[in-house]
Amino acid sequence: MKNTNTLLSITNLKKYFPIAKSSIFQREQLYVRANEEITIDIQNGETFGLVGESGCGKSTLGRTILQLYDQTAGSTMYYGRTLEEFVPSYAAKTMRSAPKMIAHYKKLQAKAATAAANCDAAGENATSDQHQRKNLSAAEAETAFQNVVKILGGFAALDDPREGAALLLKKFEVSIKISKLNEQIRDLDGEIAFYEAIAKELSEDETVKNPAAKIAQAQKKADSYRAKKEKLIPEQEKLSAQLAEADAAVLACKAKYADNAKFREYEAMLDNGIDLSRLKYSEMRVLRKDIQIIFQDPYSSLNPRMTVGQIIGEGLITHKFFKAGDAQMKDYIIQIMEQCGLQDYMLHRYPHQFSGGQRQRICIARALAVKPKFIVCDECVSALDVSIQSQIINLLEELKEKENLTYLFISHDLSVVRYISDRIGVMYLGNMVEMGTAEEIFADPRHPYTVALISSIPTTDVNALKKERILLEGNIPSPIRPPEGCKFHTRCYMACGKCKRVPPPTTEVSPGHFVTCHFPEAKLDENGDYLFKINQCGDKQ
Repeated sequence: MKNTNTLLSITNLKKYFPIAKSSIFQREQLYVRANEEITIDIQNGETFGLVGESGCGKSTLGRTILQLYDQTAGSTMYYGRTLEEFVPSYAAKTMRSAPKMIAHYKKLQAKAATAAANCDAAGENATSDQHQRKNLSAAEAETAFQNVVKILGGFAALDDPREGAALLLKKFEVSIKISKLNEQIRDLDGEIAFYEAIAKELSEDETVKNPAAKIAQAQKKADSYRAKKEKLIPEQEKLSAQLAEADAAVLACKAKYADNAKFREYEAMLDNGIDLSRLKYSEMRVLRKDIQIIFQDPYSSLNPRMTVGQIIGEGLITHKFFKAGDAQMKDYIIQIMEQCGLQDYMLHRYPHQFSGGQRQRICIARALAVKPKFIVCDECVSALDVSIQSQIINLLEELKEKENLTYLFISHDLSVVRYISDRIGVMYLGNMVEMGTAEEIFADPRHPYTVALISSIPTTDVNALKKERILLEGNIPSPIRPPEGCKFHTRCYMACGKCKRVPPPTTEVSPGHFVTCHFPEAKLDENGDYLFKINQCGDKQ
């Protein structure tokens, strides 16, 4: 189980875009490897900054996390709701067809072993296609394994998982009924509140003629919905008692295998989060109010044919915060606009009547209106003037504190990321090369790419101006056929023969500070210059 403070856990995420074959004789399928082996835990209430050059895969990662792009492999676990609360259909499917799914992941494991053996046998002569098959097969097998074990737990370790899976399914089906019933009750509560608000508004409005009859009509509607709700309460209590029985049956079955080491190992992998990559489109739409995005371009991301009020209100109606035409919705939209620095008289204006900074405030208001828990800020200040950038960043910081928001802040500007982020991840050609707290990344950068990026930040510091700026030579390699070994070795001033052959491991150089490099011990000296060493290859770094 994940730390209770974790909101999102991304594990071994891959996103490949297939490229159309140039002819019918082309056997090799090529991909743009936009994201590879991305693993991040994003904590509740933090801002995780993501930096790197244009084309490194930052925006693709943000959109893949939100499932605007389908994942190629890996998992994206969301802990803003529990599995029992949300009851996604993939969980029931796993329980119903447990033996079949276990056989499937074992078949994929055998396929991955064959691909790895072929690649290893070829040694240094292994082709890019062989490496690609090896990596993809391993990722597919691991994803299939995790998909089963996270739901079945220890039962996936048994020769016959059907008994345990059937008990889990029975418990889950009761949870589904409870979830649907709770949704009905919430809808009825909304209707009751709606008509009671109308009755209150009529009683306070002195301009309304014959208010008593209209108040009575609104109150009658509220009472009818209240009566429907009261009829559902006994069913809710009955289902809760069924759920307790089903839970006890599952615990009793698990107790039989308490001495089985493999059962305990798999049981520890149980995960009560929601795997966003396995949700249906309709299920993902429900979660859209929890996870929002602020796009880079404030011009093209707003519908030019809708007013500000319509733009902000669209999500509120879709997610049933208000009914269309509800007078309370206007007050709520104005309140959100004021939070985001927009005046109420702007409600009926169109996007073309606003400046770039104001449009980005509209985008922020639209995202904030549906009460999200997580927001991807995709280069949301890069298209704005520097003076406006600081205003928007301060607004995001203020809203984060007030609304307890969590951000993934994507930018190529390290000075901006340093200011707003709690932790920072540095990406290069689809891979995360360094990750740590903002303070540590800037005080003690270990990856040569991070050092080069930091050295390029414009500054007026006299001491910093005396240091030699590190210029990265050459162009970014193609993500279709990235370099063997370390992807950065073609531009790295520390690269040796080993870097060209062997992919570097990820090392934790200090608690929470990870570096993907063969030489993570290399540090800045007391003058802030990079220490060059002789590595085990015998080459100068």
